[in-house]
Amino acid sequence: MPPSDSRALLRAMPWVFVLIWSTGFVVARLGMPHAPPLGFLSVRYALSVACFALWIALARVALPPRAQWIHLGVSGVLMHAGYLGGVWSAVKAGMGAGTVALLVGLQPVLTAIWLSATAGGQARVSARQWLGLLLGLVGLVLVVWRKLGVGEVTPANLLLATGALLSITAGTLYQKRFVRVADVRAASVVQLLAALAVSAPLAVLETEPMRWHPEMLAAMAWSVLALTLGGSSLLYLLIQRGAATQVTSLLYLVPPCTAGMARLLFGEAFTAPMLLGMLLTVAGVALVVRDGR
Repeated sequence: MPPSDSRALLRAMPWVFVLIWSTGFVVARLGMPHAPPLGFLSVRYALSVACFALWIALARVALPPRAQWIHLGVSGVLMHAGYLGGVWSAVKAGMGAGTVALLVGLQPVLTAIWLSATAGGQARVSARQWLGLLLGLVGLVLVVWRKLGVGEVTPANLLLATGALLSITAGTLYQKRFVRVADVRAASVVQLLAALAVSAPLAVLETEPMRWHPEMLAAMAWSVLALTLGGSSLLYLLIQRGAATQVTSLLYLVPPCTAGMARLLFGEAFTAPMLLGMLLTVAGVALVVRDGR
């Protein structure tokens, strides 16, 4: 591949990631009426492992060093089992795709504040960052407050979405700190096996059966082929190539994309106050990330 084409591909990676990642919340909304969340995700992880294993065998890719397996396992549990388990369970519990995307979209704020607070005095939280955090919280309240009255946001699904937010934030920081550069296919197998080991026993406790409805099959196919093999692999590569704040800053583009998709596909409400809240949240996150060093 010519150098110019290679550079163009690298520049396109973040935007392709945003588009793919945004569909994850919509796919959860599509599949959850027909399956329990952890059961669905366990099947997704198993199928993804099978696809990656076949790819590895055909390409003769070496597995990561055994010393890295624990770190890959921890990051896999946080970024797959914890994050996806929380998001899909929140959607199953009645939260809309746009709302859960907005809540999880606060990850850049948490990442920037954490890195600033733990930088040994080299990068303290600035006035602009605090302003951004305040704007983000005000925007979030505007969006969530209107949904409390109609029953979409409850203490249970809010707790699940918050757990997903904390999990992917911790997973991103952990992976950037401890996981060495490795082939994304081999690393993904270890991460997904760890996520499957955590999710499958919990899925056994779910009482709802999986109904192989066409919508569920479509959601499963897209989850495995596009979200895991595509989106999660791109996220792994982006974390390895860039700073944590640079990577997570991409996620503030996800809520608007998801809200638009949810409005078109499911008719989810998108009122003027919600739009204002979303814009405030995006502006707040942008302030935090742009000022982060």
